[in-house]
Amino acid sequence: MKLYNTIILGYVTFGYFFAFFMYLLMLVMKREIFGKIGSLISIITLLFHTFGIILRWIESYRLGIGHAPLSNLYESLIFFGWAIMLMYVILEWKTKIKMFGAFVTPIAFLIMAYASFSPSVNDRIQPLIPALKSNWLIAHVVTCFMGYAAFGISMALSIIYLLNRRSRIADILEELNYQIIIIGFFMLSLGIITGSVWAHYAWGSYWSWDPKETWSLITWLIYAALIHSRHVRGWRGKRIAILSIIGFCCVLFTYLGVNFLLSGLHSYATKS
Repeated sequence: MKLYNTIILGYVTFGYFFAFFMYLLMLVMKREIFGKIGSLISIITLLFHTFGIILRWIESYRLGIGHAPLSNLYESLIFFGWAIMLMYVILEWKTKIKMFGAFVTPIAFLIMAYASFSPSVNDRIQPLIPALKSNWLIAHVVTCFMGYAAFGISMALSIIYLLNRRSRIADILEELNYQIIIIGFFMLSLGIITGSVWAHYAWGSYWSWDPKETWSLITWLIYAALIHSRHVRGWRGKRIAILSIIGFCCVLFTYLGVNFLLSGLHSYATKS
């Protein structure tokens, strides 16, 4: 039986698509009204997205297996999409630049679409396996995915920068992109630290070179190299944008590629 949260989250998928369509119309037709509609749809859809996550949490308790909705692939995808849109709405509010929406909302839409329609993703609420029964679950998952979300937005900004390198907003894009990367790097660092503590609690070791741990470290090192290159070597613009895109590809492999292609302690993330 479909629970109400999955129905709501299914509609959220289409909400983000319509927001993307409005932002795209704004770019193509050069009419600000479409951007305003896109912003309104994004905010309303994000509110429904938030309500869907909270409702899923409540419904898990009604089923007698109450836990934060962060424990499997479906729930992590839902949270990933939410984190990206939350950061984007804040970004648009701070910068007043609606053009970003045409590049960020499709990422959220694709994440939600994969969660809602992929046959490999199970949306049922299930009991936690023993390794996940820890208060570190929320801290680890939230920090990691807020970092992933920041890197996703950075990738979008990098693409925009590469398409507008000679425009008057290039310097703004470059600086904003770097600020987002710093936020993502800080959150990912916290995610790795909380994950290490959790690993010691669950498996008796702070670090075991599990495939996901290894690729998380690789991702961290790429963004550390990006920050180092900007500060020490003076890299700017195109080089930073390309490194950011490469970094987000590593994020996706760490998150999804490792789950499906490599086995390890984190393999539970793909189980139904």
